[in-house]
Amino acid sequence: MQKNVIVIGAGPGGLAAAMLLASHGYKVDVYEKQGYVGGRNSAIKMSGYTFDMGPTFLSMPQIFEELFQAANRNAHDYMDLKRLNLMYELIFDDAQIQMTDNHKKMKEEIERLYPGNGEGYERFMKDTEAKMAALLPLLQGEMDRFHHYLKPETIRALPHLSLGKTLYDVLGKYFTDEKLKLAFTFQSKYLGMSPWECPGAFSILSFMEHAYGIFHPIGGVNQLSQAMAKVVEEHQGHIHLNQGVQKLWIENKRVKGIILENGERIGADDVIINGDFAHAMTNLIDEGTLKKYAVKKLEKKKYSCSTFMIYLGIDKQYKDLPHHTIVFAEDYKKNVEEITKTLALSEDPSIYIQNPGVTDPTLAPEGKSALYILAPVPNNFSGINWDEKQKDFRDAVLKIVEKKTGFKDLESHIEVEKIISPKQWEEDVLVYKGATFNLGHQLTQMMVLRPHNKFEELENCWLVGGGTHPGSGLPTILESSRITTKLILKRDGQLLNEPFKTMKEMESAL
Repeated sequence: MQKNVIVIGAGPGGLAAAMLLASHGYKVDVYEKQGYVGGRNSAIKMSGYTFDMGPTFLSMPQIFEELFQAANRNAHDYMDLKRLNLMYELIFDDAQIQMTDNHKKMKEEIERLYPGNGEGYERFMKDTEAKMAALLPLLQGEMDRFHHYLKPETIRALPHLSLGKTLYDVLGKYFTDEKLKLAFTFQSKYLGMSPWECPGAFSILSFMEHAYGIFHPIGGVNQLSQAMAKVVEEHQGHIHLNQGVQKLWIENKRVKGIILENGERIGADDVIINGDFAHAMTNLIDEGTLKKYAVKKLEKKKYSCSTFMIYLGIDKQYKDLPHHTIVFAEDYKKNVEEITKTLALSEDPSIYIQNPGVTDPTLAPEGKSALYILAPVPNNFSGINWDEKQKDFRDAVLKIVEKKTGFKDLESHIEVEKIISPKQWEEDVLVYKGATFNLGHQLTQMMVLRPHNKFEELENCWLVGGGTHPGSGLPTILESSRITTKLILKRDGQLLNEPFKTMKEMESAL
């Protein structure tokens, strides 16, 4: 008998799980409150301009390639990927570093700016390749029982976990210059964390970029969600937009289905939650139902920072500037502490700028640019009044961009503009406390200590997304979907289709 699975939320985690399950014969229905698919991995469209709402880097392409293969599809039939050889430019107060995925050129750039550190780059790549190989089984397998720490692959990974060391500590083994250390540790921001707090195991983040590259799909990274949604429907799955879920339908700790905002009850054999974890726990489940993740306990968890987003449609192009630029605060450590500890609004924020028009002509009208500007800021535990602070902070960010980068005279060329502050992340995109990277990734909230893929407090309830194992960021969110899907299939006596070993093998099968 065909089993019926409901997925709450059409973010990338929910779409990946829906795609896999639908391709394996399950009846799948995805219910999405918004009128678009993708969640934080969706597109914002304004007057001929297209922006990615959230992620703009696509790395570890082998993960989504394998997921599409498991769904009997070729990802490259749905997305046109462009590899960015110049991954990004880093701008410090006294230096600019061109970060490339060409290892020979990267070593030369390091030696040019920081003589003697090129050897450290080679050691970093070699050592972290071994670390990545050891940690990958932990990121791809279930981790919801303490005895899983005793699995052979977990024991083999222990020496590579850099226990007791922060990400900044680990990079200190390879580089002597402060700015060079930051060039390989700022990726902790992808987790919404400080490199002085982020566990050392996450040195794999910068390695992943240098080893596997950074990609841009034509049309934006949102195309990954669009592609998965197409595959869901090709396998007779259904995506219901503008149909928000009010509550889980729960009887005796067993999830029987969902209750829509219009009051309709829809039954299911299993329900997968892809909404922001803490938001879902505090809104979809009546207070008093949960113990481990009760509202008061959720408030005491550690959460990532937030982001202040500016999307600008500009009536000119910046063809000589990189696709990705990152501007560091002059006192980066102070800036990070303001974001994650003192929860203060920085006067000198670090800023990321995406200028995708140099790679992708489809995102703006001819001769124009769709610029994406992001400044990490405290989440809403800060109490910052964004109604009062938004304009001044927006103006300060644009002044810094114009002062420190080649993006000059922005104000006089703006045709369209949209801002998403932490307040909008929480109220409009339904992100708990505006913490855009979900639960923090401290060791006390990782692996078995993170909410489990098979949700531990309710039967027939599963989790995917950044709030469960293995964590946030697109590659790990996709892995969460693969883990959850494998668990459901295993329970039902099935196996996930294995990825093909060669392109020829894949083409003949598809």
